[in-house]
Amino acid sequence: MEEVRTGLVRSTAYDCDVLVIGGGIVGLSTAYAITRAAPGTRVTVLEKEPGPARHQTGRNSGVIHSGVYYRPGSLKARYAVRGAAEMVKFCAEYGIAHAVTGKLIVATDRAELPRLHALVQRGRENGIPVRELSGAQIQEYEPEVRGLAAIHVGTTGICDYGAVARQLARASGAEIRYGAEVHRVDRRPGLGVAVRTRTGDVLRARALVNCGGLHCDEIARLTGDDPGMRIVPFRGEYYELARPELVRGLVYPVPDPAFPFLGVHLTRGIDGGVHVGPNAVPALAREGYGWGVVRPRELGGTLAWPGSWHIARRHWRYGAGELRRSLSRSAFTAAVRRLLPAVTEDDLVAAPAGVRAQAVLADGTLVDDFLIKEGAHAVHVLNAPSPAATASLPIGREVARRALAMLADQGPPGRPATRRPG
Repeated sequence: MEEVRTGLVRSTAYDCDVLVIGGGIVGLSTAYAITRAAPGTRVTVLEKEPGPARHQTGRNSGVIHSGVYYRPGSLKARYAVRGAAEMVKFCAEYGIAHAVTGKLIVATDRAELPRLHALVQRGRENGIPVRELSGAQIQEYEPEVRGLAAIHVGTTGICDYGAVARQLARASGAEIRYGAEVHRVDRRPGLGVAVRTRTGDVLRARALVNCGGLHCDEIARLTGDDPGMRIVPFRGEYYELARPELVRGLVYPVPDPAFPFLGVHLTRGIDGGVHVGPNAVPALAREGYGWGVVRPRELGGTLAWPGSWHIARRHWRYGAGELRRSLSRSAFTAAVRRLLPAVTEDDLVAAPAGVRAQAVLADGTLVDDFLIKEGAHAVHVLNAPSPAATASLPIGREVARRALAMLADQGPPGRPATRRPG
């Protein structure tokens, strides 16, 4: 890291105060939160793509989640409930397309009824209004949907998260550098970090924020921190419904609590189309949006991680079902028909897939909550899959709080870093 000496005082020539890696909705929300909390703080965002929101943010179903699924007291529960209300307000303030639609969670098998009732209790513990419905009452909301019972969650909505990300970029006042893929990170305790991009540019900052999504664990290791987990990418494949009139709003199955995935569901998007999916199959690359996208180095890294094999042994039956639905349109259709009997194979039109950046521990545990860790001069967001888009404003504030605390500990540029108590 380049140093400037002035007499007896040593200082560092910083390009910015905080360098954020990742131009998805969490990275841009962090930049926005930093400049709101501490005006005058210089923030630069590095994004390797030519524009924002090109991966998880821009490749999901656009749902503003209510928070009904998540363990009471967890970051997901607290941030999703708070974030849903804030996201609706943000969209209204900036004229971004959105709607509060509500959604149904439908039990189609008697074995699902206890789990549906548990969701009612969890929703109420999280402060979410939930209405229980009989099978006959489902038709009040969705005439073509069939089930034994359901719950209606009124605070769920939809929005255009790509537009939200673009607005956060504009409103943050940060310098956004696109096409800037991180190649190396050099960290000097007491001084800060220097990042070299693949184009050879070098940027120096007092603190680094890692919001790298699908690559966040790699960036943590580049920084010199052991993240204690690995990102295992799961592809979610979607279809569009050729007869969108079959679905009025949002319809979900009862999820299996053993998995972080919500199952194949039906979502009327802000454009009026209906998304069907996703399933969840292992991706052969971190940005593996199809079976033909294979990156041997990334795939090798996934296979070398012990947690991947633990997942395979523990959940192979679940995985086999997901794989079958990926390879067979008729199997995928059968899963949809449990909720929507009128659908046929011809109603499903292939749509762009997404990839979920799922943090996995060495013992095969799928990290269930948002995960944020700190290192010297660095804050790492290491698990932020769904509902991270919904919760992005509260997540951004929490990450910003940690980054700004690091700057405060350092004092003004050029002074030795101080140590936080404890």
